[in-house]
Amino acid sequence: MSERTQDETVVLVAEAFDFACRHHTNQRRKGRREDPYVNHLAEVARLVARGTAGRDPVLVAAALLHDVVEDTDVTEAEIEQAFGEDVARLVMEVTDDRSLPQAQRRERQMEQAARISPRARIIRIADKISNMNDLSQSPSSEWPDETVKAYFNWAREVVDRCRGVCPRLEAEFDTTYGEGLVRLRRRAS
Repeated sequence: MSERTQDETVVLVAEAFDFACRHHTNQRRKGRREDPYVNHLAEVARLVARGTAGRDPVLVAAALLHDVVEDTDVTEAEIEQAFGEDVARLVMEVTDDRSLPQAQRRERQMEQAARISPRARIIRIADKISNMNDLSQSPSSEWPDETVKAYFNWAREVVDRCRGVCPRLEAEFDTTYGEGLVRLRRRAS
């Protein structure tokens, strides 16, 4: 990673946020609140920034863009041209192949979790925290509690394979996981 001035760092993160907002326009989260999708991207970026104490702006930019190839018509080449090879590589490391069935994508994500770069693992952990927050606070009416619980357990398996890269985020994941299961139990009773 090349050294950037503070001004260049602010510009990189702002441009990544702008790019994500423009390309995820009109996308909504699947929860009952139907939050704008960009809220998820902002939360993942915030978690990454806090987890790394703000020392890796390229990683924060990649966190903002982590779903843009997977969920829009943006290509890896476009990310590389706009944000550089490092950001593009990180985005691609956490991009699922949407042509595969969901069960196969999840299996692949588990298999690859320990093999992706440490920086990509940080994005992966932050993504799981954000997804679990959404599922426990605004669950989709299409997802019964058992499906939410199964997602939590799968997310834990993925994160367990990512551990050793960011103790602060790993601890936050554990807290989010535990609190989410408590919310599920309360809803069930």
